[in-house]
Amino acid sequence: MRKKQKNIQFTLALIGLFLIIGTYFYYPSMNKNKSLNNKVETKDITKQIEDEQTTTFKNMEYRGVYDFDKSFKVKSEEAYILFEEPDLVYMTNMHVILYLSKGRIVNIFSNKGIYNKVTYDCFFTENVRATDGGTTILADNMDLVATKNFAQIYNNVKLNNVTGNLQADQIDYDFETKNFKVSMYNDQRIKMKVIK
Repeated sequence: MRKKQKNIQFTLALIGLFLIIGTYFYYPSMNKNKSLNNKVETKDITKQIEDEQTTTFKNMEYRGVYDFDKSFKVKSEEAYILFEEPDLVYMTNMHVILYLSKGRIVNIFSNKGIYNKVTYDCFFTENVRATDGGTTILADNMDLVATKNFAQIYNNVKLNNVTGNLQADQIDYDFETKNFKVSMYNDQRIKMKVIK
């Protein structure tokens, strides 16, 4: 019986060690490389646009509904749809408007972005700015995934609110509840100023 307990304890210790290594070493480096992957995708798209492997649109607008009662709009000055990826719309000067409960409206802007017409997912890059009137978020990247209840905002994030402001590497922000989870890629402290 003791030998069986020792084997179980050893297995649990190994699992714990793998979780610690994954949490503190692998996950932060994975998030750090996210922005590099976005830049590579943009370069490939530019080449395909130049090679005329796309359909181009001006002043494009999509409208939709999520959660059965909340509507949204996705707009852009220019949009490109690649022949090999017809569900994805690559946009410049992207603007998303979310109509939330209690009449709140969230506006999200970015220089570039990708909109998935099937899943309603939006991926913003370059000069991302999101505001609901009381809270303003600035960042390099934002992922607004329809299946999640929050937006993942990362790389040079600055959040300004009437109660204070903060800077971080990543924030998971729920526009509906205004709750957020803040994290850094390394062991740096989060810079936050709270005003009462």
